[in-house]
Amino acid sequence: MMRVVFVFPLLAVCVLCVCLAYKPVIIVHGLFDSSSNFNALISFINASHPGTNVSVIDLFDGSASLEPLWTQVEGFTRAIYPIMQNSADGVHLICYSQGGLICRGILSTLSDHNVHSFISLSSPQGGQYGDTDYLKYLFPQFVKSNLYHVCYTSVGQKISICNYWNDPHHREQYINSSDYLALLNSERPNPNSTAWKQNFLRMKKLVLVGGPDDGVITPWQSSQFGFYDDNETVVEMKQQKLFLMDTFGLKTLYARGDLILCSVPGVAHVYWHSNETVYKTCIDKWLT
Repeated sequence: MMRVVFVFPLLAVCVLCVCLAYKPVIIVHGLFDSSSNFNALISFINASHPGTNVSVIDLFDGSASLEPLWTQVEGFTRAIYPIMQNSADGVHLICYSQGGLICRGILSTLSDHNVHSFISLSSPQGGQYGDTDYLKYLFPQFVKSNLYHVCYTSVGQKISICNYWNDPHHREQYINSSDYLALLNSERPNPNSTAWKQNFLRMKKLVLVGGPDDGVITPWQSSQFGFYDDNETVVEMKQQKLFLMDTFGLKTLYARGDLILCSVPGVAHVYWHSNETVYKTCIDKWLT
């Protein structure tokens, strides 16, 4: 009897250890970033979920982040897939800014991904249309109203930001020219749309994080799939055609209860991944 009494506590400890094991977290950076920008986020994760395996994918850093998004999707997929294969219980993705669009490409095209939570951290999921400092730096001769002359060309589509430039005054040109966002959104015929939707819906949770003081994502509601109409009035996600028609799965996720919006005021774009309030409010609970 002494031996039996001794074994049960050990079994209980082992079961407890298994239950407390956290899924690996994979972080994908944004435009002009690198892995070194995410030390604060890593420390937040380690503090609240000790022992978590956190991987910040060190690819397409700095100016290389201007490479076409499909090129980046291919590269990030090659880096991320082995982590998924070694994680039987699944992984979490935290994808910041442009990285959120890259992660959408991965989730749409990878048929056997095992992503549990996809946390889109201030990412222009609905597209971008604004006179920001990034725009002035990249295209000093242009403003938002005429950038379509560059972006909606074969040359422009070789620049990442043009892959999701969404001019509300030139919708037809966007739909016909966008090699990335318009395809992901199934806004024009795409033979892969059914398969991509099925792949996208393999995730368990989609968490869309953004806020009104971002200053870069324009409109800021794009981080939650809202966007401008042709009068530059913001139309919220649930009134968007891509939601109402469930073109790639947003409405299905919402109906499942697996679409979460988290809005935080007072956060500028470059601080989303280093703001502890953002982490505790919008990220922490989805990393179990």
